[in-house]
Amino acid sequence: MTAALDATPRTDRADAGEPADADRTAVTLARPRFLGSRKRSRTLSVTLRFAVPIALLTVWQVASSAGWLDPQILSSPGSVVQAAEELWESGQLTDFLAASGRRAAIGVTLGVAVGLVLGILSGISALGEDLIDPTMQMYRAVPFLALVPLLLSWFGVGEGFKIVLIAVSAVAPMYAYTYLGVRGVDRKVVEAARGYGLSGARLVAQVILPSALPNILMALRICLSVSLTGLIAAEQIGTTTGIGYLVSLSQQYFRNDYMVLCIVLYAVIGVLIDLGIRVVERLAMPWRSGVAAR
Repeated sequence: MTAALDATPRTDRADAGEPADADRTAVTLARPRFLGSRKRSRTLSVTLRFAVPIALLTVWQVASSAGWLDPQILSSPGSVVQAAEELWESGQLTDFLAASGRRAAIGVTLGVAVGLVLGILSGISALGEDLIDPTMQMYRAVPFLALVPLLLSWFGVGEGFKIVLIAVSAVAPMYAYTYLGVRGVDRKVVEAARGYGLSGARLVAQVILPSALPNILMALRICLSVSLTGLIAAEQIGTTTGIGYLVSLSQQYFRNDYMVLCIVLYAVIGVLIDLGIRVVERLAMPWRSGVAAR
């Protein structure tokens, strides 16, 4: 009988005039932890970004000054700066940078355009996926440097070969990320857009591409980085201008300072590419800054 009375529902006890457990205990609500993004000062952010490169440069300079590094193995930062000044005063540095920039710009533009179109066609259409994706997966498995002899036999050693090689290096990353971005678009969003009358090119331009933009910008970042490899390979064959040609000269004349200078130039170009894409991301997708809790 006692067990039966203890098993009486709480509602019955409340109706009988007995206070409920929730009424007898005081509930204390804990303040939720902040889940948004905490703003960091611009000065601190810039300092942290440059802290590691500056630390590496300092170690490099100290090791060179103390004689721990053989100049024939790795030139000192001062020697690299002197090499840059030498090329700048002769006008060769600007000529080499302009030639490499022109080739990279044309080649990357062609490669990105082809990869973008193929990725969109393969992502939005089952027929396009069946026709394009198997071939592109085989193409991605082939290192683009393995195509150098074939491209040389087709285009010779002129500017056409260099531009095509850079374009070939950019097609595969652009296709892969665009394909994934288009396939990842929410189907409900696409159906809603079709319900409002969007179709064809307008649907792609106004709904699919904006939704896949994060993947496309990541693809662009990777394409620009990979194209530097194609640029080096292209400019070491049948050319007298460009940063890749400067690498060949440094090997031919055992100028270690020139070789390190080329590495520094490629690193600076990579940083500028990353900064440029970050600016595009901020302008094209301002809403992303508040998505991730950091």
